[in-house]
Amino acid sequence: MSQQPNISLPAPTITPVSQPFWDGIKEGKLVLQKCDSCKEWIFYPREHCPHCFHHSLTWKEATGCGKLKTWSVIHRAGHPAWQERTPYVVGIVELIEGPSLLTHLLLNEEELTHNMDVEMDIQEIGPHPLPFFKQKEEETT
Repeated sequence: MSQQPNISLPAPTITPVSQPFWDGIKEGKLVLQKCDSCKEWIFYPREHCPHCFHHSLTWKEATGCGKLKTWSVIHRAGHPAWQERTPYVVGIVELIEGPSLLTHLLLNEEELTHNMDVEMDIQEIGPHPLPFFKQKEEETT
């Protein structure tokens, strides 16, 4: 394997439509679109509601909590910059608000269980903060 010095992590593709999402991540918040017509939450950012095709969408703060539905342990990264971080875990998180998203998980393989409660944890990796998820901390009363 050839050495490729100074490889940096690829930045997310930020478009005018997704800019509010990434601005929220920079502020430590999960901000999603919600349809003003059918009231469904939407992820990934887009210009119209995929449920009713209405164009009136509003950005709202989400809880950042959900359930882990499935996962995969990555041993061979798809980009050279991630290879030094292998193995790492990615998974599908179904948010409390409804949408699902593919995300990195801050968990070891042996800790993973279907439907476990998870919460967002912003990680400063590369040029942009990224939304990772970890096991939800138990609330004390």
